Amino acid sequence: MIPISDVNYRARFPFVNLTLIAINILVYIYEVSLGGINLTANTASIEAFFTRWAVIPVEYTLGRDIGAPSPHPVFITLFTAMFMHGGLLHIAGNMLYLWVFGDNVEANMGHVKYLIFYLACGIIAGITHILFNRLSPIPSVGASGAIAGVLAAYLVLFPRANIRTLVIFFYFITTTYIPALILIGIWILLQVFQGIADLGAPTAQTGGVAVWAHIGGFVAGLILVFLFRGREVKVRPRGYYDPRL
Repeated sequence: MIPISDVNYRARFPFVNLTLIAINILVYIYEVSLGGINLTANTASIEAFFTRWAVIPVEYTLGRDIGAPSPHPVFITLFTAMFMHGGLLHIAGNMLYLWVFGDNVEANMGHVKYLIFYLACGIIAGITHILFNRLSPIPSVGASGAIAGVLAAYLVLFPRANIRTLVIFFYFITTTYIPALILIGIWILLQVFQGIADLGAPTAQTGGVAVWAHIGGFVAGLILVFLFRGREVKVRPRGYYDPRL
């Protein structure tokens, strides 16, 4: 199931959400300039970039760089890693989710609070990943931890909102509307099941997906939304107009 859009009226222009999407895309374009479209053309350059700016759990455990010494403190990567991605599908999926769910959360919280909320969820997601993968030398990147927090906020703020969703089952392809409570609920349950299954793995990062970062970001979002949420925003279908509102 792939979310395409929601039916919520956009109460205000999502300046911060669009800026976050733009920054992620620009960083990925820079990555492509180093390593090609699949990030495999110049492995030395792209590996050096990831080693310097991605979250590497074992570096936090040891308190030092495991490669060439970096000019910045290691904790900076908790911030930089959330704007990096490991491939085209990785960034495309993350930005789609941020596009669909982020604008209404920003409308509720306001621009500044939404930005702080997003970054806080991303940092907490990175810390959670480190705690469950303390000896992993694998660089971890992606905005999915922060976006998981956005999903949690959306779930709290708009649980009954309908999400237009692309459903693919073998050769059967259709779109349908699924309540946010069900769609996001299924997503986080899958993350939890995968996270529990990965606990016995050497790095708990099976398949290259940092599921505990997703879980950490989601839990952070569930808690922080009550500190950052603004006034209630009425959920109305896109295109609906009422001159009294």
